[in-house]
Amino acid sequence: MAAIPLLAGIYTTTTPDFRTAYPVNMVPVPMATGISEAYLRPGDGIVADGTGPGVDRGGIEWNGLVYRVMGTKLVRIDAAGSVQELGDVGPGGLVSFDYSFDRLAIASGGRFYYLQGSSLSQVTDPDLGVVVDFCWVDGYFFTTDGEFLVVTELNDPYAVNPLKYASSEADPDPVVAVVKLRNEVCVLNANTIEVFDNVGGVGFPFQRIEGAQIMKGCVGTFACCVFVEALAFLGGGRNEAPGIYIGANAMANKVSTQEVDEILATYTTAQLSGVKLEARNDRAHQFLYVHLPDRTLVYDAAASKALGAPVWFVLVSTLQGFATYRARNFVRAYDRWNVGDTQSAAFGHFVQTVSTHWGERVRWELTTPIAYNEGNGAIFHELELIALPGSVPFGTDPLISTSYSLDGLSWSVDHTARVGVFGARQHRIAWRRQGFMRRFRIQRFRGDSWAHLPVARLEAQLEPLAW
Repeated sequence: MAAIPLLAGIYTTTTPDFRTAYPVNMVPVPMATGISEAYLRPGDGIVADGTGPGVDRGGIEWNGLVYRVMGTKLVRIDAAGSVQELGDVGPGGLVSFDYSFDRLAIASGGRFYYLQGSSLSQVTDPDLGVVVDFCWVDGYFFTTDGEFLVVTELNDPYAVNPLKYASSEADPDPVVAVVKLRNEVCVLNANTIEVFDNVGGVGFPFQRIEGAQIMKGCVGTFACCVFVEALAFLGGGRNEAPGIYIGANAMANKVSTQEVDEILATYTTAQLSGVKLEARNDRAHQFLYVHLPDRTLVYDAAASKALGAPVWFVLVSTLQGFATYRARNFVRAYDRWNVGDTQSAAFGHFVQTVSTHWGERVRWELTTPIAYNEGNGAIFHELELIALPGSVPFGTDPLISTSYSLDGLSWSVDHTARVGVFGARQHRIAWRRQGFMRRFRIQRFRGDSWAHLPVARLEAQLEPLAW
């Protein structure tokens, strides 16, 4: 029996190129099981806890409670899913949150709001201008309107002194975001990133750290986040194609692979400007979520380090093809990961007991690398997925399918196999008499949320042929 890897596969397109096929809705886990050095488990399921006044636009944990903007309303959600409306922050896209010692701040649609207790108020000082993004640092709310850097007064967070403006001047590119990292402010521009530190003084209290500048920029306000104690962002330098970078110590290390860059290249600049990056450190994984319009790409820094190669996978919320992943704005609170929905007013949390999204089944897919016999052919007598069955939903008897390709572009008809009913933990998932190959072959496996099982290995019983 030959063991065939499953963590990433190969496919081709009409262009003369090999492409990487990442697992869809299956998460690589670097763990030596005795069967393999790593396995694939189903992606987290999303279960609903309740509904709010609108589609989720952002969230944060503050003083042990979850706060979200849903529709135009700022709401507080407790552990039981009870929703309390606190006020209206107006329309707009995604919102930014941060907090000081005594107030929660929200930037919504260019406007700026504070919440103290249950009282919501808007900052109306005309010197504040439009708030594209902000953060709280050293007692200041540090904001940007896309051109200037602005701070509120220490003794009055509703007031702004126009003599205390500054700008990010290393490159004449617009400011798109500000992020606090190690109590310094990273100012992300379209082509560059500058770092500012609080030095005090009577004017603008922050000063650029000249040696910390990164010669890459960010495509949008939410296309960045703090990740593994560094700055993750989607962007690039002047006259460069966009990629995914981790910036630290004046250096930007690229973590996007050729396949990820190929996927990014299919979107327009306007589409990429609306992308959101989120970080999630959970169960020995260090996930970086890149929420694209029709899928979410996820990079796992911990698995990449353990396996010595970049580990990526894909999340979608659909049974066919690609579609938007319907979990956003992750908030760790109440001993769980709380999320919002991109398509409804629902809010919920992640679970591993099921892999449905908001009660709906979604697909999963695995593709193998090329099976190659030094230019010779082979007969495929049997294929067996080594997995842990028996955890499917009670009352279901799901099927999964396999197909193969001899060129990476066109695929055979699907052949199905049962994965076993609930509790059938000794069930074997196998396909017999699976044809042959003349030169090389790629195998693909497909299932859905009912086929809820981890996969450790693919074994193939082959008979080599010499032409």
